[in-house]
Amino acid sequence: MGHHHHHHGHSHGHSHGHSHTSNKKALLSSFILITAFMIVEVIGGIITNSLALLSDAGHMLSDAAALGLSFYALKLGEKQVSQEKTYGYKRFEIIAAALNGLTLVIISVYIFYEAFQRLFNPPEVQSTGMLMISVTGLLINIIAAWILMRGDKEENLNVRSAFLHVLGDMLGSVGAIAAALLIMFFGWGIADPIASIIVAVLILISGYRVTKDSFHILMEGAPSQIDITQVKKALCKIPNVKEVHDLHIWTITSGYPVLSCHMTIFDNGVHDEILSQSQKILHDQFHIEHSTVQVEKEANGCPSPHGTCN
Repeated sequence: MGHHHHHHGHSHGHSHGHSHTSNKKALLSSFILITAFMIVEVIGGIITNSLALLSDAGHMLSDAAALGLSFYALKLGEKQVSQEKTYGYKRFEIIAAALNGLTLVIISVYIFYEAFQRLFNPPEVQSTGMLMISVTGLLINIIAAWILMRGDKEENLNVRSAFLHVLGDMLGSVGAIAAALLIMFFGWGIADPIASIIVAVLILISGYRVTKDSFHILMEGAPSQIDITQVKKALCKIPNVKEVHDLHIWTITSGYPVLSCHMTIFDNGVHDEILSQSQKILHDQFHIEHSTVQVEKEANGCPSPHGTCN
């Protein structure tokens, strides 16, 4: 009876290619914007002695890394599939996201440490310079967010995580602006470390999220948007299907789910008909493009205690 592998490629190849190009453009242009401003912010933070600016720059560094890695991942993902790497380099995107998430966690821990030192003896901060730089930062982030909004952030984990980073950054800039105003009008030096602690919390949350999502994919976890029991039910509804077992669904990279399973059919079932019905269900209902389904007659199939369709 053998294996059969099926791939629906025609239906949305074109639209996918288009969103891929727009993703690359969006990531590259926002990467250049944010990297350039991050350098300004680091210099500004050192000159004005503002930890809020430096922590915002830390956040921007993570953004720049996220955007750069995401762009590089999309470029690498285009590399052809080879004999050794049968899925090409699509997985790199997820490894990049994981590294990026871990970096965020480290940066936030460092900011917490610095901020607590400063809470007890707030240093002098040049509030005017700090205000000018943080307002510019907010504008840069708004532009970057707008560019990424036009990318395909629903489909692509990388564009989505980059977009979330930039949103977090906007909040960081707002925090720095608020701190600068408080120092300027009320002389509250303590506002600077407080603002940086808030930014550090934001960085920590996004770092945790990105790391968790990417580890789930690296551990071959089932994609969250697909319910395995529903898939099994749908396949069991096909006429003449006796049982579905060894069902596995995992993700190669974001938006690329893969499925494999065995189906035992009654002796009067027609192998090819059942196979094409199952492929159609997987593609139309669950958007699974790549599926390997092994169909076997009950007489010579491998019996499985837990696969029966009732």
